[in-house]
Amino acid sequence: MSSETTVRPDLHAAGRGWGRLNGRLLLVNLSILAAPVAMFLASLAVTGGDTNLQVIITLGSLFMTFLVISGIGLMRLFTTRYRLTEDRFELHTGLLFRSERSVPIGRIRGVDVTANPVHRLFGLTTLRIDSGDQSDAAARRLALDGITKSEAVELRRQIIALRDAGRARPVADSDGVLSRLDWSWLRYGPLTVWGVGGVFIAAASTYRTLSELQVNPLDLGVVKDLEDRFGTIPLWYGVLLAAVVIVVLGMIGSTATYIENWAGYELRREDGGILRIRRGLLATRSVSIEERHLRGLELVEPVPLRWARGAKLNAVASGLGNQEDNRRRRGLTPPTPRDEAMRVAARALPTGPGLIERKGLLPHPKAALRRRINRALMWSVLIAAVPVGLGLWLGRWLVITGVITGVVLVPVLVAFAFSAYHSLGHLLRGRFLVMCSGAFARRTVALQRDGVIGWKLSRTPFQRRAGLITLGATTAAGEGVYRVHDLTEGQGIALAETAVPGLLAPFIERAPDRG
Repeated sequence: MSSETTVRPDLHAAGRGWGRLNGRLLLVNLSILAAPVAMFLASLAVTGGDTNLQVIITLGSLFMTFLVISGIGLMRLFTTRYRLTEDRFELHTGLLFRSERSVPIGRIRGVDVTANPVHRLFGLTTLRIDSGDQSDAAARRLALDGITKSEAVELRRQIIALRDAGRARPVADSDGVLSRLDWSWLRYGPLTVWGVGGVFIAAASTYRTLSELQVNPLDLGVVKDLEDRFGTIPLWYGVLLAAVVIVVLGMIGSTATYIENWAGYELRREDGGILRIRRGLLATRSVSIEERHLRGLELVEPVPLRWARGAKLNAVASGLGNQEDNRRRRGLTPPTPRDEAMRVAARALPTGPGLIERKGLLPHPKAALRRRINRALMWSVLIAAVPVGLGLWLGRWLVITGVITGVVLVPVLVAFAFSAYHSLGHLLRGRFLVMCSGAFARRTVALQRDGVIGWKLSRTPFQRRAGLITLGATTAAGEGVYRVHDLTEGQGIALAETAVPGLLAPFIERAPDRG
C-alpha cells in the first residue's frame, strides 16, 4: 500500500540564473542540411545519373527550405534562455521578434519528455511544460527543444517538487510498475485499419515526389517487370491480387508502427501520485498523468482487435491539453490482451475489479435496435445503387454487380446493427457513470460522477420520431463530452438526475397537470 509524505522542494539550480539550450543542438541543425543532398544523390541513383533543370530547381528549393529551417533552429539555440524560480517557469526566446513567456508553477499540469531520432543521435531531448488550458497550443505550452536527458529529468523533478510544495503526496510502492511490454502482444499490431490507409498515403506521396523529380513511376524497371508478369491476367484476378498485396503491406506497416510507438513501453506509478508512461523506439516519449486529475478510464475495442480478444486502455484525465493533444497522450496501454487491459484498469484506478466491464449494464430500448437496422438497410441500398445506376448506362454486368453487392451487404450490415445495439448500455457503479456504445469500435467509458459539470441533451429528427434522445455528460477531462446514446426521454432525465442530483433539474420544464 502507498503512504503519504509532505513535499519539501530541493531547488538546487532553481532561481540561481538563466539556463541555455545545449550546444549539441548546433550539430542537429547542421545535419538538417544533409537531407536535400541525400535526396539529390537518390535521384541520381534512380535516374541513372541523368538530371535536368526542373530537378535542380526542385532540389534547390528544398535546400533553401531546409536552410531556413536550420537557420531558425540556430537562432533559437543562441537566443533561448530559461529560468525556474520558486513561483514560475520563464522562457525567453527570439531576436527580431522577442518572446518572453512564463507559467506560474501552480498552473503546470503536465511535464513531458520526448526525443526524436535526430535528438537521440546527439543525446538531446525536448521538455514540454503544459498548463492544461483548452486554448491554442502556442499559448498553452512551453518547450525546451534541445537539452540533455539528465537536465530534462532534473528540471521535471524540480518543477513537480515546487508545484506540490507543502502538500501531502502519496508515496508509491517499492515496485510501482503497473505494466510492461510483452512482445507476444505484437500479434495485435496488424489488427488495425490504419495500415491500409497508410499504404495509399505512402503510394501517393512517392508518386508525387517522383513526378516532381521528372521521374515517371510507370517507366521504372520494377513496374515494367510487374506489368510483364501480370499484364495478361484477368481483371478480377488482378483486382483480388492487388487487394491482397495492399492488405499485407498494410499489416506490415501497422506492425512497424506498433513497434515504433510502443517499444520500451512501461506504465509506472511514481511518488506524488503520478502515472508515468514511457514508450517509443526511434522517437521516445515520457508522458505524466496526475492521479488527482484522473477522472476515469476508457476501454477501446475496434472490430479486428475485439475478434482477437484484445483491447486498448485510455485515461480520461484533465490537464492533457486540447482534444488533439489528449488523443496523443491519453494511452495507458498499447493494443493488448483484454484481460491485461482490465488488470491495468483495476490498478490504475483502484476502485475494485470490473469497473469498465460490460457485464451488468442496463440495456437500451428496442427502438434503438430498429434505428440501427434501418440505417444498415439504407446504407446497403445506397451503396448498391451506385453500380446499378452506372449499369443502366454502361452495361448489364454493372447492374448484376450492384445487385450482388446489395445481397451481400444486407446481412453483413444488419449483423453489425445487432452488434451495435448489444454494445449499448449504461450503469451507475458507485461514484462512476459507466457507458458503452459502438459497432466498429466499441468504447466503454467509466467517468467519475463528480467530474460531470453539465448535461447535453440532443436528438436528431429520426430520434425524435422514435422517441429517443442522446444524453451527453460534459466534463473538463478527456474528450469533453461522453454520450449515452438512444435512451428514452424519461430514462435520460432520470439517469442525469441520479448521477448528479440537482444539476439538470433547473433546466427541466414540467408539463402542466391537466387533471
